[in-house]
Amino acid sequence: MKRKPMAEEQIRVVLIEDDPMVQEVNRLFVERVPGFQVVGIAGSGTEGLQLVEQLAPDLVLLDIYMPAQDGIHTLHKLRSRNLATDVIAVTAANDAATIQQMLRSGVIDYIIKPFRFERVHQALLAYRERRERLAAQRDVTQAELDRLIHGEAGTVHPPETQPELASSQEELIKGINAATMKQVLQFLETHANSLSAEEVAEGLGIARVTARRYLDYLEKTGKVSLEIRYGGIGRPLNRYHLKRK
Repeated sequence: MKRKPMAEEQIRVVLIEDDPMVQEVNRLFVERVPGFQVVGIAGSGTEGLQLVEQLAPDLVLLDIYMPAQDGIHTLHKLRSRNLATDVIAVTAANDAATIQQMLRSGVIDYIIKPFRFERVHQALLAYRERRERLAAQRDVTQAELDRLIHGEAGTVHPPETQPELASSQEELIKGINAATMKQVLQFLETHANSLSAEEVAEGLGIARVTARRYLDYLEKTGKVSLEIRYGGIGRPLNRYHLKRK
């Protein structure tokens, strides 16, 4: 009997946006991605700053054009107070000066209105991937850091060049990134023996929970076989191996 995957930690999000309609769209988009929860919504920069101090969210989606303190000043105050939250700008501001100012102040992504769900979805997946990789180990190699900053998790592919493994909306909703799945498949292909999620995570430099999510997905789609090994004290050990043609 297969064990149910452990519940993942929820990434707590605060929305700072003055338009009620956009607030609702942003909330629906964020909560459509597994593992993300909107814990607060503010209609101005001033209110948003207070909400971040009160709730200490992991992530803020921040508009720029707002009354009672715009997004630029709000971001400056967040940074000056050393509030440990990451920020993604979601705004209609598309001039180079504003974009540079927000990037220099530390936003991790910048989404220009109007936008589609797929763009928000990719931004959140990239954020979760970086977060999990950093939480998985104390030290990183240069190659791992390069992947973290410039790598596949944060790559936004135009529709005509989307990787085959991410071609359907169903796969995107499951929170599966095509490039990361390709890495997992290639890693399994280089090993004749079955591997545990911990071994895959260590080999790729990703979090164990991430490796387990991808391995479970690959097993459900028929690309990987699952072995459940019993013995000794403790839970059964799941091991995975690639189905070879």
